[in-house]
Amino acid sequence: MAHFAVGFLALGLLIPVLTWPLTAPLLVVPVLLSALIARWRTVADARQVTVRTLLGSRSVDWDEIAGLGFSRGAWARAHLHDGERLRLPAVSFATLPLLTEASGGRVPNPYR
Repeated sequence: MAHFAVGFLALGLLIPVLTWPLTAPLLVVPVLLSALIARWRTVADARQVTVRTLLGSRSVDWDEIAGLGFSRGAWARAHLHDGERLRLPAVSFATLPLLTEASGGRVPNPYR
């Protein structure tokens, strides 16, 4: 669904581009947004959590995670035992039951 919004943005940007061709570099914005949507994600399984960003990825074992934190309107953050915080893209309080299932019960389900 997010790609539809990017498509509408691209269509909207065609108006200034077709009117004034010097604004053609603005069409890079929808391409970058689409790449962000495709790349940013959190993949969790019973062994580890993998966070993918636009330019890289990082995997962390569940044993390295001390807990999860949530800010209002933001993605979850994993608090690691060494004091570092790792943002978990696309993990919100609403998607926590999916993370509970993927973690094999290591993350408690707050809805039970």
